[in-house]
Amino acid sequence: MVRDASTQEHPFAGYIRALGKGPHGKRALSFDEARRAMQMILAGQVLPIQLGAFLTLMRVKIETPAEIAGLAQGARDAIGLPAHLGPHPAAVRLDWSAYAGKRRQLPWFVLSALLLASHGLPVLMHGTDGYQADRVFVPQALEALGLQPVTSLEEASAELGRCGFAFISLRHLQPMLHEFMGLKPIIGLRSPIHTVVRLLNPLQAPAMLQGVFHPGYHDVHQEATRLLGQPLACVVKGDGGEAERNPDNPCRVKWTVGQEQFDEEWPALFSTRHPKDEDMSVQRLAALWRGESEEEYGLAAVLGTAAIALKAMGEADSIEAAEAKARHLWQTRSQAWWMNAKEARP
Repeated sequence: MVRDASTQEHPFAGYIRALGKGPHGKRALSFDEARRAMQMILAGQVLPIQLGAFLTLMRVKIETPAEIAGLAQGARDAIGLPAHLGPHPAAVRLDWSAYAGKRRQLPWFVLSALLLASHGLPVLMHGTDGYQADRVFVPQALEALGLQPVTSLEEASAELGRCGFAFISLRHLQPMLHEFMGLKPIIGLRSPIHTVVRLLNPLQAPAMLQGVFHPGYHDVHQEATRLLGQPLACVVKGDGGEAERNPDNPCRVKWTVGQEQFDEEWPALFSTRHPKDEDMSVQRLAALWRGESEEEYGLAAVLGTAAIALKAMGEADSIEAAEAKARHLWQTRSQAWWMNAKEARP
């Protein structure tokens, strides 16, 4: 639908004009403007042609941290937190975004999150349940492990209290954002939404773990978490864009602790690189957890990623201590916990 040219200017038009008014007239949106823009989008107050123009102009201009933080806050406003759940449901310790899918290696990071949960460190993971033939996503890994995603924040809170882990798809967390994530084949560009969803932290966990693929977005994520007032957050250039430490390479971790920001380099765990995995069977995840297989790369990825998460949750104060604790957690992991986690939810 196109509005008649004689009618009053649409309230959303000003945001598009700010982004696209020529080489000398365009400007970035403020945090508050971006927040209001996202509120209008998710309230259905924006026309499809406006949405396409807005997302494309912002992507071409390159999103600023203030814009991303404002959009993320607007999305958080729309999602809301059920009042009866309290400020930190089930004392969730870590928010873990997982939207990229894995192409060269299995999503070993899922075992990292379960390892933490099995030792009383609750993790909420959110991501996409979309499937691509050349990628493996979290829901596929969970199915192989006998676990089920949740479909609401209420269910997520209950699962966090029961077993310490929950995964919710963006489809159930915010259906419109899920729809927007699928626009890339239509408009031909990755939109700012791909960055925004990683910052949702829907249950307000005190620590956040995010993975990025493009190095240029490291700084955007880091500064956006500061602007959002996140107590602690870390961003890694993870394998395939997921928050997973690639043990073959040094891993740059960007930290935000309150208003302080700093970088840290975690060393490679192997001296030579492993080839692309030709066997992407998710059943290998369960076999590794049960101790039925040896996975040199997989185990290193699990423990290396768990170590970063442990430091993010304040369970270790150095790289060496975090890696040592991750190894201890793995050696003392409980098969009984896994069987309990696999039980059907009430």
